[in-house]
Amino acid sequence: MSPTPVDQSDNRHHGGCRCGAVRFSIDDDPEHVSYCHCADCRRATGAPVTAFVGFATERVSFTGERPATWVSGPVTRSFCVVCGSPIAYFDRRIGGRVYFLLGAMDAPQNYRPTLHAHVAEKLPFLHMPDGLPRFDGTSVARPRETTETAESRTRSAD
Repeated sequence: MSPTPVDQSDNRHHGGCRCGAVRFSIDDDPEHVSYCHCADCRRATGAPVTAFVGFATERVSFTGERPATWVSGPVTRSFCVVCGSPIAYFDRRIGGRVYFLLGAMDAPQNYRPTLHAHVAEKLPFLHMPDGLPRFDGTSVARPRETTETAESRTRSAD
């Protein structure tokens, strides 16, 4: 089954799973677009690096099948129960945002990543000389971190 065509003339952001059973739309601009090199994301997606686009959770609506979830510590990952496609993740430590996999967006070319996170876990054969900022760990502040702490994390060169 191929994804259901969606009219994108309403200036909303749209996406869904591979089979089209799970669909979502967001009526706000993205808050965060990045690459993640962590081992957890690699295992969850099967890809050597993952790209995410983050939105405010209250601006997201789902239609069709309800995504299944898997919880590991503070992170909940969602996926299609029909085709198994990974959809998004939510980290309860930061709340208020949901991070969709770029590949789940209908127009992934419209979301250019702005940084690399967890490059300390990057696979040694993977080189992406794009000039974007790189963070050894997370690029998003967690509780007990200030914005200054998050912004001053160690940056790495690729």
